[in-house]
Amino acid sequence: MQLSTTRFGLLAVDVDDLIHFPHGVIGYEGCRRWLLLADPQSDAVGWLQSAERPATALAVVSPRRFAAGYRIRVARHQLACLALHDHDRMYALCVVNKQDGQCVINLRAPILINLDRRLGCQLITSDEQPLQLPLTEPVTWRKSA
Repeated sequence: MQLSTTRFGLLAVDVDDLIHFPHGVIGYEGCRRWLLLADPQSDAVGWLQSAERPATALAVVSPRRFAAGYRIRVARHQLACLALHDHDRMYALCVVNKQDGQCVINLRAPILINLDRRLGCQLITSDEQPLQLPLTEPVTWRKSA
């Protein structure tokens, strides 16, 4: 399929590469299909591109790259939408935002992806870790939408 995006132009996408978010992403509940893209200008940042909204792409990072001891604590029932089985691979990402001219990652609302079933969800954690963490390494941003 062809996916038109504001940030990345027209992309040829295999439908099997799309990640289905049954409940959407916080703030984008109507966007259910997303594509995870690498950023060729930065090995630290990826992009979660909406398949429904060409102008919506969220900058994401692996939280463990910036917070080595990062752990996600949620109730088991919160993971039901991921349909996890014993051998499924799960991946965690955190959204990057700019706040007061500084890039920060939101540690309390990780995006979890079941890589094997191509299912995703964004959850609010139940622990007392910091809400935001400033990025400690330089991040090159692609042009904005």
